[in-house]
Amino acid sequence: MTSAGEGGRPHEGEPPDGLPGIPKEWGVIVIPDDLSELADEVRAVQAELHPHRRQPLLAGTALRRLLRAGVRAPVLIVAMAVMVTIASLLASAWSQTPRPPSAVPASADSAARDTLPALELIGSDGHTVPLRGQMPAVVLLTDGCDCAGLITDTITAIGPRIAVVTVSSEAPPSTGTTPPPGATPQAQGKTIRHLRDPTGELRRELHLAEPDGTAAAVLVDHAGTIVRTFPRTASVETLLPDIARL
Repeated sequence: MTSAGEGGRPHEGEPPDGLPGIPKEWGVIVIPDDLSELADEVRAVQAELHPHRRQPLLAGTALRRLLRAGVRAPVLIVAMAVMVTIASLLASAWSQTPRPPSAVPASADSAARDTLPALELIGSDGHTVPLRGQMPAVVLLTDGCDCAGLITDTITAIGPRIAVVTVSSEAPPSTGTTPPPGATPQAQGKTIRHLRDPTGELRRELHLAEPDGTAAAVLVDHAGTIVRTFPRTASVETLLPDIARL
């Protein structure tokens, strides 16, 4: 190595070409001929500078983490809101979905509506007569109705094994077209019965409206099951398709 005063270098206090001099506190500066000899000094300086370099890096990393956390929180809030909305829509759609009606055991009232009530009505002789004494039958409730023609047409339309039963609160008048009251076999082997129901119990049991000038007809098979009920009828033509089912 050579000192700063050797090799043509000016001595201390003599800066070349007007350049500023080296501070005295630096001491003697030695420039090695082989720069690799400065490797240890370079590593030492780098070690001293390393903590100062990590501080900006750590600060940048912390800032990025804060930014990511700041972005993640709104995203989570939005995601939760979307999930709650979807759940509400699904619950609303499920509640509006029509559900099949649950099976309900038939009550005594519904069974009574499916079969002809087993009532005891009053015959022409004043004695009680079972309403279901002759089945199958076409039962005509004739209160408030001028139903002589309907009764005659119904008797003509039925077969010999089907009875025609008329029910009214009062005994029907005997006319040329209406057979006399009673339960007697009529011409061609057909049975016609005229019964009185003073309290209107049959009409109530069948849930029929009050009389309105037309007859109500109930078609009953051999087992007493109601095939069909006509709340209002004035012509046998409306009954014929179901009479064929008796």
